Amino acid sequence: MADEVETSSFDTRFASYRVKKPAAEKALLSSILQHGIRDPLQGVDTKNGRILLDGFKRYRCAGRLSIAIVPYRSLGSDEASGIIELIRIANVKNINILEQAILIEELKTVYKMSISEIAGLLEKSKGWVGMRAGLIKEMSECVLNKIFSGQFPAYSFMYTLRKFIRMNSIKKEEVDEFVKSVSGKNLSIRDIGMLAHSYFSGSVEFRRQIRNGNISWGLNFLKENPQDTTECTKLEWEMLKTLEIIQKYIHRVTCKSKDNRLKSNSFFAQANLLAGAILKQMDNFGKAMEQFYDKSGQT
Repeated sequence: MADEVETSSFDTRFASYRVKKPAAEKALLSSILQHGIRDPLQGVDTKNGRILLDGFKRYRCAGRLSIAIVPYRSLGSDEASGIIELIRIANVKNINILEQAILIEELKTVYKMSISEIAGLLEKSKGWVGMRAGLIKEMSECVLNKIFSGQFPAYSFMYTLRKFIRMNSIKKEEVDEFVKSVSGKNLSIRDIGMLAHSYFSGSVEFRRQIRNGNISWGLNFLKENPQDTTECTKLEWEMLKTLEIIQKYIHRVTCKSKDNRLKSNSFFAQANLLAGAILKQMDNFGKAMEQFYDKSGQT
């Protein structure tokens, strides 16, 4: 059962460990304005105070709306056990792989927990934990900051830059230059993939243009010269685009389905049929996504 606590009581030291998503936060702000905060914030109640671990978007929205009291659920009495519990419910709470990685790194470095110990507590394999533990070491502070500030998509690092770095032995400094050049431009995963391929394997002039901020020029050039644009096949790009669309609309439906302005009998009659058809596919869809997630995470 959730408690009601003051927002001023939270220690937010872990805020930088969660990826910011401006668009999602904007939608959440609108939802909270209409319906209030539905899901409890989560953290740990230590002897030195209440430390927030999950719900930073809700926390920031509460501050913007001058909400002084919020629902809250405790995950334990110390940071380590709270982090473990948070990662355990990651599939439900939508904590991405890099957020898992940085929290596991915290358990290793600050709380001196071994891979085996963390794996046992999470009921995961040592390989699952070890892969995430190694991710942070592959990233520079610059790349971490850009991803966790919401300026560069985690997916693009995981499945474009990381793969390209391993194949071509690109230095971290070069990756930093590219990431800084394209961050905060609202580029799609496909556009970043196209730019990365030509940036690291194309001409010196192309690299110079991107470093100088000529992103539109770069994209137009690549679209006019498709033979040089991608490390993925057409089918793979189509799958990436489909995943982007699914992610976008899952969030949209989650927010809009709670809107009290949806109330006509005609709407609900049609929506019920569609929702029923979707629910029938959810089990198979969930299993397919889990299998695809595990398969893509092993590359």
